[in-house]
Amino acid sequence: MVGSIEIAGQKIGPGNPCFIIAEAGVNHNGDINLAKRLIDFASESGANAVKFQTFDAENLVSGSAPKAEYQMETTSNSESQLEMLRRLELSSDEHQQLQSYCDTKKLIFLSSPFDQDSADFLENLGVPAFKVGSGEITNLPLLEHIAKKRKSIILSTGMSYLSEVEQAVQLIRKSGNQQIILLHCVSNYPTSPSDVNLRAMGTMATAFNVAVGFSDHTPGIEISLAASALGACVIEKHLTLDRNYPGPDHRSSLEPEEFTKLVNGIRNIEVALGHGRKEPTASEIKIAAVARRSLIASQDIPSGTKLSMDMIAVKRPGIGLPPAMMPYIVGRKAREDIPADTIISLEMLA
Repeated sequence: MVGSIEIAGQKIGPGNPCFIIAEAGVNHNGDINLAKRLIDFASESGANAVKFQTFDAENLVSGSAPKAEYQMETTSNSESQLEMLRRLELSSDEHQQLQSYCDTKKLIFLSSPFDQDSADFLENLGVPAFKVGSGEITNLPLLEHIAKKRKSIILSTGMSYLSEVEQAVQLIRKSGNQQIILLHCVSNYPTSPSDVNLRAMGTMATAFNVAVGFSDHTPGIEISLAASALGACVIEKHLTLDRNYPGPDHRSSLEPEEFTKLVNGIRNIEVALGHGRKEPTASEIKIAAVARRSLIASQDIPSGTKLSMDMIAVKRPGIGLPPAMMPYIVGRKAREDIPADTIISLEMLA
């Protein structure tokens, strides 16, 4: 049985509300004010957390590292990946400002570290958990370094075989950390719904006995809603102020109104899933009296008459004997005169 993991006082796992992360990522475009506006909208949407990225561009990529194809389509072709990331890097002071601003919005501040120094910085900053991106799942030294901090780890699994996920999970557990949430993910921006394979969430939950979720790069909100209905304990989705902004991730992000619809949709799904018992709701009881049928006299039935089927109609309302009682009524005698269109009761019969 998968247990719950607690992050900043919020329980995450089966039976608990879905933990919704607004992935601000680098959609701030290097502008602290834009980053704060993303926090504003994440808070207004009802998200549980907002997540940024913490990295030192010089330690993350070499000068010769090419951009991904989707990055080439959304940023300047003359700019290298290193130059792009330098523009998008947040300073230590900016991290502190954003964390403090999240506190005023009662929003959990998270960030993904891409190196050990960044992980140490976030630990000193007091983040309640570490969100690790898909690209680091084979970066075992970094995973071990983070795991030893004994904070909850939300690990995305894009580009991974199950064997690679297993290696990462075993390493984290061997490091003494059992607080793992795995996010199924497809690392393509945007992701085609035909590539999503949401059933992989169940595969990982069964294989590793952990809470699972979904990091979504598909257009729109439908796939995240489906993941929620399938039991995702965490949903992560990119948030932008405008999909037309220049930058690597805006195109695969939701704008504020869409993100709010996503959060509301997930909360409605949680309520709709219910307790699983098949029974009428309290709101249906009055409807049943109107919509169901009863046994009703189809003609005048004098006292002492033995009832036959042609004397009995099945009509609304459903406040009398149900049609299933027909075999027990036919052949019995009327104790009294029963006028046509009268609802038959057992008291009327001998």
